[in-house]
Amino acid sequence: MFACIAAILQAAGAYLPGIGLFLSPLATAPILLCSMFSISSGIKCYFLTILLLCILQPTELMVFPFTTGVLGLGIGSSFYFFKKRVSIIATGAILLFLGIMSLLFVFHFPVLGPGVSDSFSIFTTGGIFLFAFLYSWLWVEIGLIIFNRIKMIFIN
Repeated sequence: MFACIAAILQAAGAYLPGIGLFLSPLATAPILLCSMFSISSGIKCYFLTILLLCILQPTELMVFPFTTGVLGLGIGSSFYFFKKRVSIIATGAILLFLGIMSLLFVFHFPVLGPGVSDSFSIFTTGGIFLFAFLYSWLWVEIGLIIFNRIKMIFIN
């Protein structure tokens, strides 16, 4: 079920122009939550979402595995391995940074739009890392809020 939600949210950018671009980043949440419950379930959800995107929206196959999906999987898994928020945030930021850099400079895929060149520059790299760190921090906080609310529902 988490994989279906993630695939629908990721594909929303193509099916709902405008509002879909705001829904697409939310595809991180199902992968993140699934990984927080169980790392093996998170990995299964990640790959199942990729397979579902092959059917729903093949153009998102370059973006999801390297950005949204790997961020959710990395942050969710790092909750198991690390206890400090800084370590969890750093893990997510590094994975997202490497994913974006791979898309830009290895595959020459314009993941950040036509305004960002695919030739290497320190300014672009620093901006991407700063964005990845802040974005990862946001998702760690969102993940903790959602996880605590789910835990309260099932404990009470």
